[in-house]
Amino acid sequence: MKILRRTCLIAIIGLSMLMTATAQKKFGDLAEGPYDRLVIRNAMVIPGHGGPPIGPFDIVIENDMITEMIPFDPVTAERRGDSSRPTGDRIIDATGKYVMPGLIDLHAHLRQEPMPLEYIYYLKLAHGVTTLGPASDRGVANAMKEVEKEQKNEILAPRMYPLWSWGANLDYDQAFLEDPKNAPRIAKEMVAKGARQVYLNGVTWNSELFKAAADAVWEAGGVTGVHIPPSNTAVVNAVDAARHGVTFILHHYGYAESSLDRVVQDYPRDYNFDNENHRFREAGRVWQEADKDRLLGEVADSLAAYGVIMQPTRVVYEANRDIIRAQSLPWHEKYTHQSLIEWNLPNPAYHGSYHYEWTSDDEQTWYEAYDLWGDLIYEFNKRGGTVAYGTDDNYIWATPGFSNIRELQLLRESGMHTLEVLKAANQNSAKALRLEDEIGLVHPGYKADLLIVDGSPLHNLRFLYSFGAVTLNKEGEMYRTKGIVHTIKGGIVINNDKLMEEVAKMVAKSKEGVEANIADKPFLIDK
Repeated sequence: MKILRRTCLIAIIGLSMLMTATAQKKFGDLAEGPYDRLVIRNAMVIPGHGGPPIGPFDIVIENDMITEMIPFDPVTAERRGDSSRPTGDRIIDATGKYVMPGLIDLHAHLRQEPMPLEYIYYLKLAHGVTTLGPASDRGVANAMKEVEKEQKNEILAPRMYPLWSWGANLDYDQAFLEDPKNAPRIAKEMVAKGARQVYLNGVTWNSELFKAAADAVWEAGGVTGVHIPPSNTAVVNAVDAARHGVTFILHHYGYAESSLDRVVQDYPRDYNFDNENHRFREAGRVWQEADKDRLLGEVADSLAAYGVIMQPTRVVYEANRDIIRAQSLPWHEKYTHQSLIEWNLPNPAYHGSYHYEWTSDDEQTWYEAYDLWGDLIYEFNKRGGTVAYGTDDNYIWATPGFSNIRELQLLRESGMHTLEVLKAANQNSAKALRLEDEIGLVHPGYKADLLIVDGSPLHNLRFLYSFGAVTLNKEGEMYRTKGIVHTIKGGIVINNDKLMEEVAKMVAKSKEGVEANIADKPFLIDK
């Protein structure tokens, strides 16, 4: 009987290997893989769990999984003697380079046509994002179709876990969706249809419903996030959301409100939440009302004790503290799609385009808000709280990909160690998705979602930008590093420089015949 089972097992493995071999794809000159056996040789490894670099290693990848990590540090090499190095269908020499897990961006936006989805996917991949939580800007059905194509390697994109609103894609009326007794049924049906990230923004008006939904989604195997609308912080603030069991809190909303001496902030008498100029101005001012000692003590303690995960997305609000800097970032001309430029320009008709009456006082308010917000992130992390990673980009002058690296820098600005910052984007974000046993680490048995970086991100996070950073060689001569040379997603090896060439072509086409706009016109040379 054992022999029969062994024979069957060998047959199954053989069939699996045959299927793997035929699954290898070539995406023109952009990418190729997965391979039956891919070897990355002589790489220093940043594991992703907060530990320092170790190595060098030869990393063996079979299909989409890391199967071996063979150490070749001096001590181990001496013990090993002249043993041969592992070989495979493809070998990548990573001498002098660092391998780390791919970034897990839990929250981003795909926006609408005419901006191509490939534009977003390629920029994300080229800047190290191997897992993405896209908002369903083009509808849940469309988002799940993209997921299916990505899983079949029909498109070159990060693995995706789209954001679903509570009750999305179900045929229930509002009354049914808002009855807390129905939460388990709703959650089970959503998860059965493919939902993993369920957002509870729309139910923050009712704390009983909020808690029922958070509990039900977790029990069904999913996770919940919340962007607490300022209009509802009087009902559910950040500490309330944590106590009610939400998995993670996004952005900055609800934290300062949790420390106030009253239930609501001192809104101006003409405040209108649906006026975004009002909304974002007052979202900065509420930090001036916060009780700092309470915020950095009692509130930080409570958030950590309840086990909520903090997902700051600081990059998408950075324009608020210096709008001219945001509008003049050096990559806009070559890499920011014209659709994004137009959506970012001041216009009350677009979400996130509220800088049409944005004063120096507003910028100073947001500088101060960033400082206190950063202090809260630091104190929360120090208490053992879990900080995760997202960008919310494709809004407010946050260009995809570039914003991913800037978000790391802004987490570092909070005072977190760079290793903690990388852990936030790796293991912590995998934990936020309940996928910590599959992605987020460089370790045998994990998905081969890896970055091969020209230089150590611990030395300079800017080494992760597609354009690298200016640094010095051993002789003291200046040169520019090459960024992330290859992003590897599920064993598919991507040529990041080629992705950026494709992005530049898309952007150039989008700008054909475009005239100067209100932001850049004063700085253009008359011809």
